[in-house]
Amino acid sequence: MSGLVKEKNLLTRSAYHYDLIDVKEPNLFREFFPYNEVPKIPFNHRVVPMHTPEEFWITDTTFRDGQQSRPPYSVEQIVEIYGMLHRLGGPNGVIRQCEFFLYNKKDRDAVEKCLGLGYKFPEITGWIRAVKEDFQIVKDMGLKETGILTSCSDYHIFLKLGMNRREAAAKYLDIVSTALEAGIIPRCHLEDITRADYYGFVIPLVQKLMELSEASGIPVKIRACDTMGYGVPYVGASTPRGIPELIYGLVHYGGVPPEQLEWHGHNDFHKALINATTAWVYGCCGANGVILGFGERTGNTPVEALIMEYISLRGETNGVDTTAITDLAEYFKREIGVQIPANYPFVGIDFNNTSAGIHADGALKNEEIYNIFDTVKLLKKPMGVTITDKSGIAGISYWINSHLGLTGDSIIDKKHPGISKIFKWVTGQYEAGRLTAISSDEMYAQARKYLPEYFGSDLKRMKKHAEEVVSPIVEDMVEAEAFRAMDLETMEIQLQKMVDDNPFIQFAYVVNLEGKQLTKNIIQIVDRARYEKFGTGQNFSNRSWFIEPMKSGKTSVTDFYKSIMTDALCITISTPVRKINGEITGIFGVDLKFEDVIKIDIKLESGKDVQEKVKGGVEGEII
Repeated sequence: MSGLVKEKNLLTRSAYHYDLIDVKEPNLFREFFPYNEVPKIPFNHRVVPMHTPEEFWITDTTFRDGQQSRPPYSVEQIVEIYGMLHRLGGPNGVIRQCEFFLYNKKDRDAVEKCLGLGYKFPEITGWIRAVKEDFQIVKDMGLKETGILTSCSDYHIFLKLGMNRREAAAKYLDIVSTALEAGIIPRCHLEDITRADYYGFVIPLVQKLMELSEASGIPVKIRACDTMGYGVPYVGASTPRGIPELIYGLVHYGGVPPEQLEWHGHNDFHKALINATTAWVYGCCGANGVILGFGERTGNTPVEALIMEYISLRGETNGVDTTAITDLAEYFKREIGVQIPANYPFVGIDFNNTSAGIHADGALKNEEIYNIFDTVKLLKKPMGVTITDKSGIAGISYWINSHLGLTGDSIIDKKHPGISKIFKWVTGQYEAGRLTAISSDEMYAQARKYLPEYFGSDLKRMKKHAEEVVSPIVEDMVEAEAFRAMDLETMEIQLQKMVDDNPFIQFAYVVNLEGKQLTKNIIQIVDRARYEKFGTGQNFSNRSWFIEPMKSGKTSVTDFYKSIMTDALCITISTPVRKINGEITGIFGVDLKFEDVIKIDIKLESGKDVQEKVKGGVEGEII
């Protein structure tokens, strides 16, 4: 190990000192990462001792790293999810911290509302760029800690930042010093540690960071980031990929106290969970994860999986409420529209189902034979049995009721004619020679066909989703100056811009107090021929979308209906248009296509935004 000098270094609490090894060319470890081949796993057969900290915990990045692979959450969704994370982690802080972006108003509003809940755990922390001016954002939000990007592999230092190692280290140490001067706990995200020169850059940098920590009396935290999922849990695997040696070295050579050390992993090679657990047992207190594993590429370590590993390792729940896992998953499905694979552990609809006929027979006799634990008690999820020719009408009834979540008086009796028809279909499948079990998708299809009255909730969910996303924008649009003044020409320009940018809007229009259309046909190009018989002066006074907001003075959302113009299933959202004094002068409405409502995951531009864009362009031009 070049640059190694053995000494008693009290500042870093390590018996060793490592000098940073600067190099002219990046060390890309081509012997391990050839790029045109599957990466190789190096072994030095060095065995380091396991030493699980007495206290260890989970940290969450659902609202930071977890949002980098999906549409952003709304403020309300963030607050709801944060509240359930608090319940899941319990009063003892098993989920210790939760990190947030701080850059836009929505992120800051979410932080303020979550702080307003007054929960001790998870503690809210920030994440900023490695620039000094961003610390003011952290201070303004009243946060005690923030993450800082401190990339440590030559891939990032040379190829991304355009620096050498010494320049990068100097920059990182300077920004951490600024944080400490501001009284903020810095959490250094050692990006791409599993491709970094461990003893030539990582350990020398970490030792310097620990010196700053000791001198300031403020803990400098280290997050070891397995950015590409290259880490491996194997005993004897060497740096940069071997997690036992990485964690052992950070503690014993870097001098990082275990409570200031955290692991952040990705799942590119299906090792996110086992790698995080390995970090725990070799001396790392914190394991970072995301609800349902959302994250870049293949995702991060799932928080719900870490919860189960935590309980298994500790031997007790320590205040954890495992039923919150099911509630979180149901919220993601119901309110956010996330499709969770049927076999996803702990929360998939079929995760505790058995499909083999012999297993089904055993499970019906005693579910403990084939169920992982009491899933009703711990997850509010009863065990299921996949339908086969041996299930019988009672088994089909059980499947339907459990999968549709029907209980009490809502349970469908096995004598229901719809159950009998499904049973007849299942029997016919096996009489025709089928050998495999009936899949959940097939059973849902049959249930929708023969029990349609139990599936109305899907339409209600889509209606609510459309209302939550589009209603605020419709209401904001009528606040624009053109709408206040009933300036038809400008209104038409703004509305056409809205429709062009948002293909899920079939038709946008303004009508007067008599229900007659004032604006020209503002529609999608593909629908122009269908609207040739309609236009200015068309009377819509008998439509519910006109009548309801005229009566109530509020925004109205219709049920789904079949459009007489396009034959498509649609929903209309409408709201009053008012003068500056509040007097109603008309109704503004938008028709949304059913087939696109479920895809709505972006925000329309507000009336003010569109107005400003129109003003900034050529007069009369749609920009």
